[in-house]
Amino acid sequence: MQVLQVQLEVGPDPAEVGRARRWARSRLIGSGLEDDEPLAETLILLISELVTNAVVHTGCPAVLRMLFGAQGSAGTVRVEVADRSTRPPQPRHAEGEDTGGRGLELVDGLADRWGWQPEGAGKRIWCEVDRCGPVMVPVIQEQPGDRACL
Repeated sequence: MQVLQVQLEVGPDPAEVGRARRWARSRLIGSGLEDDEPLAETLILLISELVTNAVVHTGCPAVLRMLFGAQGSAGTVRVEVADRSTRPPQPRHAEGEDTGGRGLELVDGLADRWGWQPEGAGKRIWCEVDRCGPVMVPVIQEQPGDRACL
């Protein structure tokens, strides 16, 4: 089985999340996914959540990896984020108006599989999405009073 792996080093600044999304989007397009394909949108959201968790909750640099494999005829995309913190991920349950605490719930709901493992002096959090499986399209609805910024 042939696997293509690409990776990006991400600094400990939350502004790096946007750079990671742009980089990932270009790599997804290079792997044959269309930019507006639901699978690509789901993967970008998963990447955003995992990278955000790494830089916000650890304050350490991280490494984002994407692996494109040929599992079956359609393949699987694996996303990994490795950081230097040994602290395991702590899933939380956000309530009503909370502005945080939904990241791992989103990962759990959108990925086909996810988990974490120790890696060197830190850890690696990963998720996988099967290209052939049904894709849940993330829908974000504005709430009354929300303003969209352009």
